[in-house]
Amino acid sequence: MGSFFAGVKAGTLGGVVYIGGLALFNVALLYGFKGQALDLISKYDPVSCPATNMTGLQSCFNSVVSYYVPYIAFIGFFVVLFFSAFFGWAYETFPGRSPVAKGEVIAAMVALGLVLGDLYGLALGATATLMLVVFFVLWTGVYGYLMARLYSRYTRTVRFEGAGRAVKVLVDGKDFTGRARTFAATSTHSVRAECDKGYSFKEWTVSGGVTVEDPRSFETVMEINGDGLLKAQGVRKP
Repeated sequence: MGSFFAGVKAGTLGGVVYIGGLALFNVALLYGFKGQALDLISKYDPVSCPATNMTGLQSCFNSVVSYYVPYIAFIGFFVVLFFSAFFGWAYETFPGRSPVAKGEVIAAMVALGLVLGDLYGLALGATATLMLVVFFVLWTGVYGYLMARLYSRYTRTVRFEGAGRAVKVLVDGKDFTGRARTFAATSTHSVRAECDKGYSFKEWTVSGGVTVEDPRSFETVMEINGDGLLKAQGVRKP
């Protein structure tokens, strides 16, 4: 469990930077290798963009820069957004112990999705393609780091503890006893203490940026304003 909405927020900003960077680099390659681009365009659509008509060919080139690249970038952004939402939802299950490691995993998944969808760039010859691949790999690494930083910015980590094994802590109906989980900053969640036979609930104790609505109630609401700890205290019945 993680924060779906934090993943979407991080993915929105991170996706704009990532996809925007890829689009700008592809435009730079189009102008830097314009001769190869014109040749490719004329072969792809020889009727509308004949190589013998440079005026028409230039018009086709301008269309690629003005319409085709932004269109591909638009589709790519939603691919990034989809994976970012999944990243937030399944954050705790992602491999890697640090946020950066998890961010690089989702970045690799996004990159694979763009490659399979042919959304990462245009192949304009051996040299241009090599430049594109190198940039794509490096830029994907930057995107993974950015996603990790943004997700951490929009979330807070809370650890849940019970009184030994006699008391469990349920958050939104899920047992998180003895675990640390990320939640959207300033979010609220229902918490419930469940005690084994022979024990009764005593109170909630909190630290850091965690507060509860009623510390004496076994079922209450937790508010998260920062990293912290929530512990359910129990006592043995006489």
